[in-house]
Amino acid sequence: MRSIRTLACAFLALAVQTLPLPASAQQRASDRVVIEQGSIKLPTGETVPYEIGTLYVPENRARPDSRRIGIGFARIKAPRPTGAPPVFWLPGGPALSVLGAFTDKDDTAQRRLSHWLGFGAVGDLVVVEQRGYTRRGEMLVETADALPLDKPGSVRADTLAMRALARRAVARNPDKDLSGYTIDAYAADVDDVRRALGYDKISLFAGSFGSQWSLAVMRFHPEIVARAVLSSVEPLNNAYDMPSHIFAALQRIAFDADRDPGLAPWLPKGGMMAAVHALHQRFAAGPVSVTVADDTGKTRTVVLGAEDLQLALLAHTDEAEHWPAFILSLYYGHYDDWARQTIADRAGGPATLLGLLIDTSLGVTTEREHLMRTDPAVDLLGSWNFASNLASAADWPTPDIGDEVRLPRVTPIPVVFVHGDWDTSTPIENTLGLLPYFPNGHAILVHRTGHGGTFYQLRQDPAAKQAIYDFLRTGETRGLPTEVSLAAPKFDVPGFAPPVQLTR
Repeated sequence: MRSIRTLACAFLALAVQTLPLPASAQQRASDRVVIEQGSIKLPTGETVPYEIGTLYVPENRARPDSRRIGIGFARIKAPRPTGAPPVFWLPGGPALSVLGAFTDKDDTAQRRLSHWLGFGAVGDLVVVEQRGYTRRGEMLVETADALPLDKPGSVRADTLAMRALARRAVARNPDKDLSGYTIDAYAADVDDVRRALGYDKISLFAGSFGSQWSLAVMRFHPEIVARAVLSSVEPLNNAYDMPSHIFAALQRIAFDADRDPGLAPWLPKGGMMAAVHALHQRFAAGPVSVTVADDTGKTRTVVLGAEDLQLALLAHTDEAEHWPAFILSLYYGHYDDWARQTIADRAGGPATLLGLLIDTSLGVTTEREHLMRTDPAVDLLGSWNFASNLASAADWPTPDIGDEVRLPRVTPIPVVFVHGDWDTSTPIENTLGLLPYFPNGHAILVHRTGHGGTFYQLRQDPAAKQAIYDFLRTGETRGLPTEVSLAAPKFDVPGFAPPVQLTR
């Protein structure tokens, strides 16, 4: 789900030694690669060498006179040869820059680098950043318009804002060829990095948009892919989610929430889904105005309507333990937190362009668009997930990729899919629909986890994590489970006293 509102930007001590990038690198490199050597001294005292580089490629490969852009990548070589293909780790997002893992000192960088080092048992690890959002090149960002607070939010307003953003992005970047930011171009970038580093075959490891990117690599360059591990899968025809699949994930979260003793005093008769339907009926009758103090202490009023509620139903679902308390707060008329978040969402500001350029190029087949628009859950969740993107597609310069690319085709490449059934960003039905096209595929369905990477989803199953490493190293699927169940989380409770009397 990458609407304009969802795209608004919002190691202990590591000793890093890196050679500076020569000022004339882009002029000298042209299509070639510039590689620097670096090393990181870990808290354990171990020094880990790495390479960090920039590959210069045409912004639009269809145009001989296209300007060159930089794409960042890094390589951590295995401590000893394993005979396995290198693992190419493709970030999600889109618009996720990850090479700061070598220089940044925050917890996210520490965890990411620690995770990368684990691939040493498999083989070399190569991390490829995304064209248009890399520290070794350019980051395509434009300013999104603020939306008014004195009227309810709407898909129509979101569509108008997205179309304005597209026109502004094109007008303010006359030196750039934004039509070059298509999924096949991202796939070609991976192949170019592979060739520059001298590999014949690679394995892919990715999640979310990274999985969609990987599927494009397998579509356009199948001969180079030995195997892949993909999580939170986003097929090429599924850039926009089916509303009923998202709602099914909410229902699965609600099932456990309804059985949580801590939440019981707040649950209405019928449980979480009854609360959702009651809210829908309440806001169908008309909007409400909510006055709150913002972070600066300034008092502000926002009007919240039925379409705002559609967005709110998906708030906090990435960490499902927070979701029931938030919905129950709305059910009992406690709107302050929702109001503050909506004020922040409508403020406008920097928005990354990659997701919009890619998604409006990918689009969907006519059949899938019909299914989305007529889906029974549209009434509850709305068309935020797709309407603005489809309506603004002609305003973005990336060309339509075509059904030949969008529709899945049978491929013999061995792929392990890992997908959580609480995922509201890329529903588990994505993997279930794609699996028949991979005769050598293997799915691990993870109960009670949402949108996340493979090893995050398998965090409670060390044997399954080891089996993933074994698959990447040897292609062996024995030891891979088909289903993993995480323990139910400890759900948050609302921050107010439960009702004195409640008939269940």
